[in-house]
Amino acid sequence: MFFGFAVTFKGTAHAAACAEVPVELAPLGHYSVGWGIDRRNTRYQPKAQLNSANAAGLRLKWAYGLGSNNPRAYPLITTDTIYIGSDGEGLLALDRNTGCERWRHFQEGQFGSAIVPAFANGRAMLVFNIRQRGVFAVDANNGELIWHAKVEDQPVPWYSGTPVVTSDTVYVPVSSMEVGIAINPLYGCCTTTGGLAAFDLATGAKRWFIPTIDEPARKTGSHYFLVSEYGPSGAAVWATPSYEAEQQRLYFGTGQNYSHPTTDTSNAIFAVDAASGEIQWIEQYTPNDAYNASCNAISLDHPNCPKPLGPDVDFGAPTMLLYGQDGQLRLIAGQKSSEVHALDPQTGKRLWSRRLGRGGIIGGVHWGMAANERLGLVYVPISDKALPNYPSPGAPEPGLYALDITTGEVRWHHNRAPRCDTLACVYGLSAAAIAANDVVVAGSIDGFLEVLHAATGEVLWSHDAWREYDTINATPASGGGFDAHGAFLADDLLVVSSGYAYVGDQRPGNALLVFELADEAADND
Repeated sequence: MFFGFAVTFKGTAHAAACAEVPVELAPLGHYSVGWGIDRRNTRYQPKAQLNSANAAGLRLKWAYGLGSNNPRAYPLITTDTIYIGSDGEGLLALDRNTGCERWRHFQEGQFGSAIVPAFANGRAMLVFNIRQRGVFAVDANNGELIWHAKVEDQPVPWYSGTPVVTSDTVYVPVSSMEVGIAINPLYGCCTTTGGLAAFDLATGAKRWFIPTIDEPARKTGSHYFLVSEYGPSGAAVWATPSYEAEQQRLYFGTGQNYSHPTTDTSNAIFAVDAASGEIQWIEQYTPNDAYNASCNAISLDHPNCPKPLGPDVDFGAPTMLLYGQDGQLRLIAGQKSSEVHALDPQTGKRLWSRRLGRGGIIGGVHWGMAANERLGLVYVPISDKALPNYPSPGAPEPGLYALDITTGEVRWHHNRAPRCDTLACVYGLSAAAIAANDVVVAGSIDGFLEVLHAATGEVLWSHDAWREYDTINATPASGGGFDAHGAFLADDLLVVSSGYAYVGDQRPGNALLVFELADEAADND
C-alpha cells in the first residue's frame, strides 16, 4: 500500500447543541453493521430509498466543516443520528435532520475506520479505530469511553481497517507504520508484520493475535556502515475482513512486503477460523513484491528502498462474500494490480480473475467494491492513477466496471475525461462504491459524485464538489477529491465526505455533505 504524509488539521467550530437528547440506539435502529453495510461486505444498502426514478431529485440538505483536509472516517447512521469521526475534534453525534450536535467524544489522532454499532451488557456501543492509537469503544448515547485496546504484539502497529464486530468479539485488522518510518535513511528497515487481532467486545481484553509472517526478521545487510537492514517484513492487513457466519470464518487480504526477502503471505488472501485465529488456507497472487515509502521520498535510490523493487499491488480493499445468480457463494477480492479475483471460500481455489486496467502503486482497486446480488453484479472502481517517477507500465483504464459475479465478465464500463490536465484532475475511481435498489454511487478523484444505473452504467445524477460550502457549524468547508470510504446511504439520505489529499496530489477538502431526496423537479445541483 502506498504511504501518504501528514494530515492538516483545521480549526473547527461546534455545531449548535441539540435541544433534544437522542433516542436510545436499538439493535434495529441503525443502517449498517460495519464498513461493508453487512458482514459479508456487499456494500449493498437494503434500507435506501434512492433509485433510478428519483436520483435526479437529490439535493444538498446540510454540510458540516470537518477538522482536517483528509477525512477518513465512515459514518454510522441511525434513525435520528449521524455518528462521524472528525480529526482534531473527536467522534461527533449529529442530528441527522438538522446537523445539531448531540454530543462529542474527543480523541487525538486520525480516525481510520467506519463507526461500528455494537451491544454488550445491555449497553449500546460504538467501535472505531484511531490509526496510531488502537481501537475504542464508547457509549452510543453519550460518548463515554468504555474501553481502549491496542496490539502489543507489534512495536509500531497501524490501525487502518475497520473492525468486524460479532455478538461477543471485535476483530481488528493490523498494519505497520514501518512502511512510512522507512523514509528515514537512518532507520533499520524493517522488522514488523501485519496481522489480525481479536478482542472481547465487553471488556476490550485481547483474545488472540495472528501475524501474517511467522518467520522472525533477521539482519540481511547494512548501509552507511552502521544502519542494519532486516527482513522479512510487511504483509500488512489494511482493510476490514469479510465474515461468514455459518462457517465462523474471516477472510482478508494482505499487502506487499516492506523489505527483502519476500514471503508467500504477502499480496495474499487469508481464511481464518474466527474462534481460534487458526489459518485455514492462504492463496498468494503476486509474489516477490517489496516496497515501502522510502521509494517515493527522494528517489528509487533511497537506501531503504527494496531492490529489486516491486510494483506495490497489494490487496488494500476488503474482501467480499457474494452469491452469484447460480446461487453459489464466492469470495471476491480486488487488487491494486487492477485485477479482481473470485475464489472458493472453502478451499481458496481460484475460480476466475479479470484484469481491468494497468494498476500500480495508486492504481487498480484501492478502497473497495459494491455488489447487487439480485442483478448478479459486482461494481469495481478503478483508479489507474500513477505517481511521477514511479514505474507504471501500460495505458490507464480508469472508471467503474460492472462484472458478473459468476463469470467475471464485464457487463458495462463507465468512463469520462478528467476535468483538467493536472495530477489532481486525473480521473479515476479510488473511493469505495455503494449500491442500493437499481443504482450504484461512486465518487471520482477529480471531485464528481455520481449516481449510476446499476444495470447499464448510465449517469443519473452528478454533483461537482469542487466548491465552498456554507456549514451548520460555521466552519469554512471546501470539497475536494472523493476517496477513502465513499458514500453512505440510509432512507432518503446520501452522506459522504469530500476531500482526501493523502496521496497523489489530490485536491484536499473537509466537507461532510448530507444529501436528501426531494421532489424530482427540485434543483439537482
